[in-house]
Amino acid sequence: MATRTASTQDDLRRLNRARLLRHLHEHGAARRSDLVAFSGLNRSTVGVLVSELAEAGLVSEAAGAPGQVGRPSLLVEPVADSAVVIAFDLRVDCTVVALVGLGGQEIWRREQPHPRPTFTPEAAVRNVVSLIKQALRRAPDDSSWVGVGVGVPGIVDHADGLVRLAPNLGWSDVPLGRLLREAVGARFGFVPHISVSNDADLGAIAEHVRGVGKSNRNLIFLSGEVGIGGGIIIDGRPMLGAGGFGGEVGHMVVNPRGTECRCGAFGCWETEIGSDALMRAAGINDEGASVADVLEAAASGDRKARAAIDEAGEWLGLGLANLVNLFNPEVIVLGGHLRLLLPLVSAAVYRQVHHALPASRDQVRVEVPALNGDSTLLGAAETAFEELLIDPIAVIADAPHASAS
Repeated sequence: MATRTASTQDDLRRLNRARLLRHLHEHGAARRSDLVAFSGLNRSTVGVLVSELAEAGLVSEAAGAPGQVGRPSLLVEPVADSAVVIAFDLRVDCTVVALVGLGGQEIWRREQPHPRPTFTPEAAVRNVVSLIKQALRRAPDDSSWVGVGVGVPGIVDHADGLVRLAPNLGWSDVPLGRLLREAVGARFGFVPHISVSNDADLGAIAEHVRGVGKSNRNLIFLSGEVGIGGGIIIDGRPMLGAGGFGGEVGHMVVNPRGTECRCGAFGCWETEIGSDALMRAAGINDEGASVADVLEAAASGDRKARAAIDEAGEWLGLGLANLVNLFNPEVIVLGGHLRLLLPLVSAAVYRQVHHALPASRDQVRVEVPALNGDSTLLGAAETAFEELLIDPIAVIADAPHASAS
């Protein structure tokens, strides 16, 4: 009985310590008195837990602002250089990597183009390992490497990182999580926490934690690249579905008479508003062209490009109206090329959204990401930090120094 009580006390202490660190990681520096109010713990317990985190090097304390009644409360803040993760956004045409410190501070970032036809799973793994090596060289002295997060534009099994289908990459049933763990272990002699997730799910997490939806509990994030993905936050939690495959809104059929999608269906939403669809409708077929070229052509008076943009705006609004009716979100965040498109089609979008049920449409707003084009990347960083935020002391004790990896 005594052992059980001790174990329960240790577990409770670990959970409370983790709650405090997660709060500091997500919300930044806080006074000890604020941590007491947030946690519901007494002042002495918070003091002990913060001291343990400080001894591990994860947080620092400094005197609070003067001028308040009584002794100023100590200010506690996460130490960005104490723990780092490496985040990846595997896009269709490029790989984006970032070294991110505790508290969400981006330390280093690089974007590396890759040809779409030759970006096989094997090439992707080699690329990731090479970029991990580059990122670790930029890590601050004595920082601990605690995780790797990877975003993929496809249907991903969150449990093991199996990419069931990434049609715009040409991948099917790729055990990316396993391949990465094997390659990272072979190259570095250590395997940190590795998380592989859908790109839109990660975008939703980042915009919910650090972006335009951080004050909202119900959010939809749309990743707009070649295809369209959806990440959904309901009541503060990601909606993943029974197998983790929920949110594939790009394959919602909006035009049964439309063109064939890479998934095999006809008239999917992404065949109307995806970047390839937009460029095709604008008559821009140059290799290496992007939605920015369509926007530039329209601004220069190209009628075909302007018509393509206008039509995409109608389809975008129609799909958003369906999402408003289905999920009753407070905010819909348009990522990727959709964030570039919105200013040009906002009238059409809001006209279509107006057809949603009044009770739901009156509560929603449509926004562009606060994190610009890095929502997926920073969401990947959040998932990479997850094990540290669950058990800070144990993970930091086992993690190697980044510079020595």
